[in-house]
Amino acid sequence: MSVKIAIVGDIHSSWTERDTDYFNQSNYDMILFVGDLPGHYHRDLLKIASQLSKIQLPSLLIPGNHDGVSTRQLISELFHNRKMIEKYSSRQEKLCTALKKTLSPITMAGYSLHSYKFNNLSFDVIGCRPHSAGGAELAYYPYLERKYHVSSMGNSFKRLKDLIDQSKEEKLIFLAHNGPLGLGQKRDDIWGRDFHPKEGDFGDLDLQNAVDYARIQGKHVIAVVAGHMHHRLKGGGYRNWIQQEKETIMINAARVPRIFQEKGTWFHHHISMKISDSKQLARINEILVDESLREIESRQGAI
Repeated sequence: MSVKIAIVGDIHSSWTERDTDYFNQSNYDMILFVGDLPGHYHRDLLKIASQLSKIQLPSLLIPGNHDGVSTRQLISELFHNRKMIEKYSSRQEKLCTALKKTLSPITMAGYSLHSYKFNNLSFDVIGCRPHSAGGAELAYYPYLERKYHVSSMGNSFKRLKDLIDQSKEEKLIFLAHNGPLGLGQKRDDIWGRDFHPKEGDFGDLDLQNAVDYARIQGKHVIAVVAGHMHHRLKGGGYRNWIQQEKETIMINAARVPRIFQEKGTWFHHHISMKISDSKQLARINEILVDESLREIESRQGAI
């Protein structure tokens, strides 16, 4: 018994009809999207969401720090300007509602529990904190407080803890936009801070605590699936995009741009995860698809 899951990293406008055709013709059981659909100006958010809505596979999307927010909000968050964050927060409910409606039938996750069963293999996916921007700050906190009553990392962990307690399955996958804290301090670590000369860990504390709690409760955390911190590093080089932590595979799917040209050929990127009914680690592969929809297995991540 096994389940094959596609993981699509930060899209940032890199999605075409060929992507939709490829996944609709594929043998994947489901797709996990880690968020960040539009480019920096957000004008094409609903256009990308509409294209995704044509996918015929069961799919989950966790909103990123670019999804369902205005450009002014994003800039305010980047500069940590609390006054401006609060000023421009009022439209976020409307923007998120429009995104959710446009994405349908894809499910928009966020502090949510989703149960699946494929080929007699059952597992739960926990949708983590939406709109994460990484690090110690609680991004978009006015909206999180209004929508989810979350005003701190502690509150956020409690929401995730409650979802873990509600889960009736032994096997769990965490779907987040940014990954957990505790996986490295260097710029090229899976969620390392490459944009600061002092480097540092840019993971999410609430997610780290949730994963630790799930393990204490006897859950088999198959994988933590996220993105946000792009594979190409500021200053040059590439980050490690996969890491084993105990029995869990940590996956950063944010290869940006996900559609790119190499030696005259255009490729579309995603990650393939195959899980089976055992305690063994998931099988992870980086997949490139060319314009003729031909699949190339790029690099095996882990078995």
